[in-house]
Amino acid sequence: MSNDGMTAQMAKKPGFIAALDQSGGSTPGALRHYGIPDSAYDGEEEMFRLMHEMRVRIMTAPSFSGDKVIAAILFERTMDGLAEGKPVPSFLWEDRGIVPFLKVDKGLEPERNGVSLMKPIPGLDDLLARAVKLGVYGTKERSVINLPDREGIAAIAKQQFDLAEQIAAHGLVPILEPEVLIKSPDKAGAEAILLEELTRGLDALPGSYPVMLKLTIPEKPDLYLDLMTHSRVQRVVALSGGYTRADACRRLSANHGMIASFSRALVDDLKYTMSEEVFDATLAAAIDEIYQASTVKL
Repeated sequence: MSNDGMTAQMAKKPGFIAALDQSGGSTPGALRHYGIPDSAYDGEEEMFRLMHEMRVRIMTAPSFSGDKVIAAILFERTMDGLAEGKPVPSFLWEDRGIVPFLKVDKGLEPERNGVSLMKPIPGLDDLLARAVKLGVYGTKERSVINLPDREGIAAIAKQQFDLAEQIAAHGLVPILEPEVLIKSPDKAGAEAILLEELTRGLDALPGSYPVMLKLTIPEKPDLYLDLMTHSRVQRVVALSGGYTRADACRRLSANHGMIASFSRALVDDLKYTMSEEVFDATLAAAIDEIYQASTVKL
């Protein structure tokens, strides 16, 4: 169950969310970018071990703290792992002051009506119950929008809100992530429809549980201002979506009240061969840049 300290931090504290949730399909590329080639490991278990070591290196770096990083999104295997001998969610909150979230989606369906819905998530209730026991605060679930197709985007929103209700029943705060691809041929058009569908869905939400929204940085600055002040929205956060860190931060700075939830844009410059001092200094520079872009107030 969420606690008051985590809730206060996620609702009000300045800072941003670190997305450390690369899963199976994206792990080899993430390791290659970190400087570990495919030839350095044999099999999936070894691959995930190396990925966990990378994430632990980030989480235990002196600069990675709740002063600027208010939350972190974890892959399931990371949630189940250890950092300095403690379960990762406990380490993040108790030792670093960082709120733990869990990525729960299991990939995407083929595109239809200009969008890719989430695949079914077998065993979700069991996973959510385990996350609660480990001290996780909330979840994140990603689907993708490519075209400004109203039927497709309405289906995306419905799936996200239906899943949010199931997640909230466990006392967890869901982050809805209907990503609009930055290479969409009409990104602004898709975002305008998404805004309408999200507003409609928020207005119709049952119960009283809060949600968060993780959205692509919009073409029209401050497009999502009304979502930030909606009574059911705890926070609106931005994904980097393939933009470079510099470009993502520049775009984010034009959106008042929106904070970052960056993945590759956070870890882009980190390399396996760096000394601990250089690694932390590089990470600290990225954290500072993203933090500054995330503190443009409403």
